[in-house]
Amino acid sequence: QVQLVESGGGLVQAGGSLRLSCEASSHTVGIYAMGWLRQAPGKEREFVAAIRWTIGATVYAESVKGRFTISRDVSKNTINLEMNNVRPDDAALYYCVLDRRTVVKGTSWEFRGQGTQVTVSS
Repeated sequence: QVQLVESGGGLVQAGGSLRLSCEASSHTVGIYAMGWLRQAPGKEREFVAAIRWTIGATVYAESVKGRFTISRDVSKNTINLEMNNVRPDDAALYYCVLDRRTVVKGTSWEFRGQGTQVTVSS
Protein backbone atom coordinates (compact mmCIF):
# COMPACT_ATOMS: atom_id res chain seq x y z
CA GLN A 1 0.00 0.00 0.00
CA VAL A 2 1.31 3.43 -0.95
CA GLN A 3 1.47 5.96 1.84
CA LEU A 4 1.63 9.68 1.15
CA VAL A 5 2.59 12.12 3.89
CA GLU A 6 2.00 15.82 3.36
CA SER A 7 3.68 18.65 5.26
CA GLY A 8 4.11 22.40 5.10
CA GLY A 9 0.57 23.62 5.52
CA GLY A 10 -0.25 26.49 7.82
CA LEU A 11 -1.32 30.09 7.97
CA VAL A 12 -0.21 32.49 5.25
CA GLN A 13 -1.13 36.08 4.53
CA ALA A 14 -2.83 36.90 1.29
CA GLY A 15 -0.12 37.74 -1.21
CA GLY A 16 2.41 35.62 0.64
CA SER A 17 4.06 32.29 -0.11
CA LEU A 18 3.93 28.79 1.26
CA ARG A 19 5.58 25.51 0.34
CA LEU A 20 3.90 22.14 0.63
CA SER A 21 5.74 18.85 0.46
CA CYS A 22 4.66 15.25 0.08
CA GLU A 23 6.71 12.12 0.50
CA ALA A 24 5.65 8.77 -0.88
CA SER A 25 6.57 5.71 1.16
CA SER A 26 10.04 4.42 0.38
CA HIS A 27 8.86 1.13 -1.12
CA THR A 28 6.72 2.87 -3.72
CA VAL A 29 7.65 1.86 -7.24
CA GLY A 30 6.18 2.47 -10.63
CA ILE A 31 5.07 6.06 -10.02
CA TYR A 32 3.62 7.56 -13.18
CA ALA A 33 2.51 10.87 -11.74
CA MET A 34 1.99 12.72 -8.49
CA GLY A 35 0.02 15.83 -7.79
CA TRP A 36 -2.15 17.93 -5.54
CA LEU A 37 -5.85 18.28 -5.03
CA ARG A 38 -7.61 20.65 -2.66
CA GLN A 39 -10.95 20.97 -1.00
CA ALA A 40 -12.36 24.05 0.68
CA PRO A 41 -15.23 23.84 3.17
CA GLY A 42 -18.54 23.39 1.39
CA LYS A 43 -16.89 22.94 -1.99
CA GLU A 44 -16.05 20.02 -4.23
CA ARG A 45 -12.56 18.62 -4.24
CA GLU A 46 -10.61 20.04 -7.18
CA PHE A 47 -7.45 19.41 -9.12
CA VAL A 48 -4.53 21.78 -8.49
CA ALA A 49 -1.39 20.49 -10.21
CA ALA A 50 0.37 17.33 -11.31
CA ILE A 51 3.79 16.21 -12.50
CA ARG A 52 4.88 13.28 -14.64
CA TRP A 53 7.38 11.32 -12.62
CA THR A 54 9.92 10.35 -15.30
CA ILE A 55 9.95 13.41 -17.54
CA GLY A 56 8.85 16.12 -15.11
CA ALA A 57 6.12 17.50 -17.33
CA THR A 58 3.62 19.56 -15.36
CA VAL A 59 -0.01 20.54 -15.63
CA TYR A 60 -1.94 23.09 -13.60
CA ALA A 61 -5.47 24.19 -12.91
CA GLU A 62 -6.17 27.55 -14.51
CA SER A 63 -6.83 29.10 -11.11
CA VAL A 64 -3.23 28.51 -9.94
CA LYS A 65 -1.30 28.76 -13.20
CA GLY A 66 1.48 31.30 -12.91
CA ARG A 67 1.31 31.35 -9.10
CA PHE A 68 1.94 27.73 -8.06
CA THR A 69 4.84 25.54 -9.11
CA ILE A 70 4.99 21.78 -8.67
CA SER A 71 8.32 19.99 -8.62
CA ARG A 72 9.68 16.57 -7.74
CA ASP A 73 12.74 14.97 -6.22
CA VAL A 74 12.92 11.48 -7.66
CA SER A 75 15.69 10.41 -5.26
CA LYS A 76 13.48 11.20 -2.28
CA ASN A 77 10.07 10.16 -3.69
CA THR A 78 8.95 13.69 -2.89
CA ILE A 79 6.97 16.42 -4.57
CA ASN A 80 6.68 20.06 -3.59
CA LEU A 81 4.14 22.75 -4.30
CA GLU A 82 5.45 26.31 -4.19
CA MET A 83 2.51 28.60 -3.64
CA ASN A 84 3.13 32.26 -4.43
CA ASN A 85 0.82 35.27 -4.39
CA VAL A 86 -1.60 33.22 -2.32
CA ARG A 87 -5.21 34.37 -2.41
CA PRO A 88 -8.03 33.88 0.12
CA ASP A 89 -9.71 31.41 -2.22
CA ASP A 90 -6.61 29.19 -2.07
CA ALA A 91 -7.51 28.27 1.51
CA ALA A 92 -8.31 24.57 1.60
CA LEU A 93 -7.21 21.14 2.70
CA TYR A 94 -4.51 20.14 0.23
CA TYR A 95 -4.15 16.48 -0.64
CA CYS A 96 -1.15 14.78 -2.19
CA VAL A 97 -2.06 12.20 -4.80
CA LEU A 98 -0.26 9.50 -6.77
CA ASP A 99 -1.11 7.32 -9.73
CA ARG A 100 0.83 4.48 -11.25
CA ARG A 101 -0.91 4.50 -14.63
CA THR A 102 -1.70 8.01 -15.81
CA VAL A 103 -1.91 11.72 -15.09
CA VAL A 104 -5.37 12.67 -13.94
CA LYS A 105 -6.36 16.28 -14.50
CA GLY A 106 -9.21 15.62 -12.14
CA THR A 107 -9.80 14.07 -8.75
CA SER A 108 -9.83 10.31 -9.41
CA TRP A 109 -6.29 9.41 -8.43
CA GLU A 110 -5.19 5.97 -7.30
CA PHE A 111 -3.80 7.04 -3.91
CA ARG A 112 -4.41 10.09 -1.74
CA GLY A 113 -2.82 11.37 1.47
CA GLN A 114 -4.57 12.66 4.57
CA GLY A 115 -4.14 16.30 3.61
CA THR A 116 -2.49 19.41 4.99
CA GLN A 117 -4.44 22.55 5.82
CA VAL A 118 -3.70 25.89 4.20
CA THR A 119 -5.32 28.91 5.83
CA VAL A 120 -5.12 32.36 4.23
CA SER A 121 -5.52 35.57 6.20
CA SER A 122 -6.57 38.70 4.36
